[in-house]
Amino acid sequence: MAGSAYEGFAGGDGEIAAPRSMEWEDPGRRGRTGCPGRPGREETGPESGESGRVRPVNVRSEAVRSEAGRSEAVRSEDDAGPRGLGPRGAPRRQPTRETAARTYPRALPVVPVRARGLTVEDAAGRRYLDCSSGSGALALGHNHPVVLEAIRRVLDSGAPLHAMGLTTPVEDAFVTELLRTLPPRLSAHARVRFCGPGGTDPVDTAVALARAATGRAPVVTVTGAHHRADAGACCPADAGEPPAGVLLEPVRGADGVLTVPDAWLRDLRRITAERSVPLIADETETGVGRTGAFWAVDHSGVTPDVLILSKAIGGSLPLAAVVHHDALDGHDAVNALDDRLDGHRYDSDGHRAGFARHRAGASGAATFRGNQLALAAGAATLAHVREQRLAAHAATLGGRILSRLRDLAAEFACVADVRGRGLMIGMELAPPDGALDATPADADRPHTGSELAAAVQRECLHRGLIVDLTGPARNVVRLLPPLIVTEEQTSAVLDRLADAVQAVDRRRDGHAPPHRAHVPH
Repeated sequence: MAGSAYEGFAGGDGEIAAPRSMEWEDPGRRGRTGCPGRPGREETGPESGESGRVRPVNVRSEAVRSEAGRSEAVRSEDDAGPRGLGPRGAPRRQPTRETAARTYPRALPVVPVRARGLTVEDAAGRRYLDCSSGSGALALGHNHPVVLEAIRRVLDSGAPLHAMGLTTPVEDAFVTELLRTLPPRLSAHARVRFCGPGGTDPVDTAVALARAATGRAPVVTVTGAHHRADAGACCPADAGEPPAGVLLEPVRGADGVLTVPDAWLRDLRRITAERSVPLIADETETGVGRTGAFWAVDHSGVTPDVLILSKAIGGSLPLAAVVHHDALDGHDAVNALDDRLDGHRYDSDGHRAGFARHRAGASGAATFRGNQLALAAGAATLAHVREQRLAAHAATLGGRILSRLRDLAAEFACVADVRGRGLMIGMELAPPDGALDATPADADRPHTGSELAAAVQRECLHRGLIVDLTGPARNVVRLLPPLIVTEEQTSAVLDRLADAVQAVDRRRDGHAPPHRAHVPH
C-alpha cells in the first residue's frame, strides 16, 4: 500500500480522515463543499466525489478523553443544549444510562446527526462512509429522496399512521409492488401476512405456519454442517415422519457471510418437494437486491414455499412480513395458525377459552404490524430497486469489491478468507499459522481473529469508514454498502479498507503504524 493518501499523517487512537463530499438538503448549508477556517476537509464536488483527497481530523470520542485534559471551550461545546445535554456528549453519557449489552455504539463512537446516501455526519461535523447500512436495512442508503417523498405524501394526506388489521390504500400499494418482485411461481399463488417488526416475529410466524399447515412439530434449521453433506440430511427419507419445515438463510450473515451453494439448494428443494415439506427461506438480510438478485433464492432458481421478509422491505422503517404459497393457506391451517399466533385456545364456537398454548404475543398478533409510513417507504424502495435495476448494479460492484479484497488476501497473511454475494461481503481475519507462538506477548498487538477484526474496524473508523463485525467469533469484517453506491464511492471504500488492513498487519508484526501528522479540528 505504498503511496497511500494516508502515508505521513498522524494516526493515533483519535485521528481520522473524514470524507467531505455531500450536499445536504438543509438550505442553510446546501452546496458547502469546503469551509474556510475548518481544517480536515477536502474540497470536492457533489456526492459522487466521495473518493477525493482527504485530510485527517481528530475523531477521539469524548467518552474516552480525560476530563482533566479537556479545555473549557470543548466542554462548553459538548454540553450545549438544554441542561447540558448536547449531542457531542452522548457517548460519554451512554455508559451510565444504557445496559452494557448494547455494545455496537460503543465500538463505533459516532453520534450521527445528519445522513444522506452513503455518508453520515456526526455531531462534531466529521463525515464517514457508512458500509453497515443499518445492518442491511438501508437498501437505498440514508434519507433517499424517493423514500422521503413517499413518507411525506402519507403525512400530508391526513391518512392514519397506524391502522392495525385494516386494509388501506398504502398497504394495498405495498402488496402490489411486493408481488411484482417475487419469483413468478410464488407470486401467482402468494399470500402475505404482516408481522411485528421485531427480528424474531416473522420467523415465529413462518414456523407456526408450517406447523399449522402440516400438523407436524419439528422444524429443521439449515447450518453449515448440513450443506457440507448431502441435502437429504435436512429431511432424511428413513427418519419416520418428515419435519414440519426446513428453514434456511441463502446467505448467513450472522454466521460470517456464508453462502448456501446453489446446487445444494436445488437438491434441497427437490427433496423437500418430494416429501411435502415446506421450504422456508429467511431473506431478512439478503432480500431487495442485496446479493445481486432481487431475492437471494433467485440465484439458484429455487422457489420456496415461504419467504421471511424484513429490514430493507420497510425502506429504513420497521416492517416485516411472511409471504407463503396459498397451498399452505387451507381453512383448517389458517384457523390453527391464528390460534397459535394469537396465543390463546378457542372453544368450538370460536370463543377464547383459557390460557395460551404457545408463546403469547407471537408475531401475527403484534400491535405494530403494517405501519403505514413503513409500508409507504417500503413500496417506494421496492419500486426504485426494481425500476433502476439496482440488483444488477449490486452484482457488478460486488464482484469488483471481491476481486480487490482477494488481492488484499494475497498480500496480507492476516486476511484468511473473502466471500460474499453482491453487496453482502465478508472479510475473515485470522492470525497466520504459528503466529500466536512466534509473536511476543504484547497487549497492543492483535493476536486472535476477533482482535484483528476489531483493530481493522477501528482503523477504518479513523479513516472515515464505518464497517461492522460478524461471525460467531466476530472475526469477519462485513461490508453492506447501500445499493446506490457509485463506482467512485466504492473506490474510496476499498482504499480506506486496504489502508486499515495494512496498518493492522504492520502492528501485528510488531512494526509501528506509519506516523500521521495531527491536524487540529
